[in-house]
Amino acid sequence: MFDRLNAYRIMWVIVFFDLPTVTKRDRKRYTRFRKDIMQDGFELFQWSIYFRHCMSRENADAHVSRVKKLLPNKGHVVIMSITDKQFGMMEVFRGVEPIKTPDAATQLEMF
Repeated sequence: MFDRLNAYRIMWVIVFFDLPTVTKRDRKRYTRFRKDIMQDGFELFQWSIYFRHCMSRENADAHVSRVKKLLPNKGHVVIMSITDKQFGMMEVFRGVEPIKTPDAATQLEMF
């Protein structure tokens, strides 16, 4: 049981994107992409950087596949998956003051 919940099995999927917003159509595509990944459970981390907690590599792969299906025709999108252990080693600052990294989502597991 504990093997399923260790920090090397739990994953975070991070989506970085830089999409054009020059035309009205570009802005609509940008907004649609952002809303679609948020509907899939991604949360804003920083401007144009969204992240999602996943309980396993298989779950992370499913969310990566969904994001790939949502990719707009123009722009630059990077999808990165890292372990919970790696995510926990991240240092986040607001100015020179360190701030706490986001907490892992809690999940109820039924047997």
